[in-house]
Amino acid sequence: MSAQFLDGKPLSKSIRDDQKTHFAALAASSGVAPTLAVLRVGDDASAAGYARAIERTCAGVGVTFAAHVLAGDATQAAVEAEIAQLNRDPAVHGLMILEPLPGPIDGQRLIDQLDPAKDVDGVHPLNAGRLSAQRAPYFVPATPAGAIRLLEEAGVEFKGKQAVVIGRSDIVGKPMALLLLHRHCTVTIAHSRTVDLPAVARSADILCVAIGRAEMVRGDWIKPGAVVVDFGTTYTDAGLKGDCAQDEVAEVAGMLTPVPGGIGPMTNAVLMANLWDAYRLAIGN
Repeated sequence: MSAQFLDGKPLSKSIRDDQKTHFAALAASSGVAPTLAVLRVGDDASAAGYARAIERTCAGVGVTFAAHVLAGDATQAAVEAEIAQLNRDPAVHGLMILEPLPGPIDGQRLIDQLDPAKDVDGVHPLNAGRLSAQRAPYFVPATPAGAIRLLEEAGVEFKGKQAVVIGRSDIVGKPMALLLLHRHCTVTIAHSRTVDLPAVARSADILCVAIGRAEMVRGDWIKPGAVVVDFGTTYTDAGLKGDCAQDEVAEVAGMLTPVPGGIGPMTNAVLMANLWDAYRLAIGN
C-alpha cells in the first residue's frame, strides 16, 4: 500500500482566493479595512518568522497587518496595557499574541485578557469552552481547523471511526480531539506517557500526531489504510521533519498529510477565515 498524500497547498490557495474576494467586497461596501494586529514581545527568531508569514498572507488577501513589537524587557504590566489598548481599538478586528514570550511574562494572563471576539487564534478560555460545548460563535485554533478542512476536502468519513490524537496541547491536540468528536468519531487522546502508545496508535482509523518529536511514529504504529494527520514541524540537520517517519508510514497508511506541504499551508489560510468571521461580527454584517 502507498498512501495518498493530502497536499494542503491547492486548498489553501482556494480558501485565500475566496477570502480576498470577500474582504474586498465588504471593505468596499462598509468603508472599513479589515485589520489583524499581531503582538510580539522580544526578538525571538521563530516568532519573527511567523509574523512575516502572517504578514504575507494578510497582504495576499487584502488585510491590513498591524505589527506591535515590544522590547524583550517589557514588563507584564506594559504588555497587558498594549493588549487592553488593542482590545479597545475599533479598527482592530483580530488580535494574536505570538509565542514564545520572554520568561518573566505570564502568557496565560495575557491570553485571559484577550477580547474573545478578536481572538482569531481561538486560545481564549471562552472560545475553548464554546468549542467544547458547540455553542457558536467561537473561534477554533487554525491548525486543527485547517486539518479538518483538508480531511473533509479529501472525502474522509468521520462518523463512527476510531480516532486517536497523540498530543494534548491547547492549540492542536485538544481542539483536534473535539473537532473529531463533534463529527461523531470515537476519540482517544494519547500522549508521551500513554502505556503502549504504539498499540493505541494502531487502533486508529484516523491518527493525528502532534507531539513535537521528529519521526517518532513509525510504520508499525499504523493501522493499514488509516488516515494519518502529521502536525509535526521539527527542524533537523536533514531538513523539516514531521512527527511521523514519512516513508515508513506512507507504506501502510491510506492517506497521509506530508511534512512539509500538508497541514502547514492550511494554518494561515484558516486564520484568515477566522479573521473574516471576526471582521463581519465587528462591523455588524
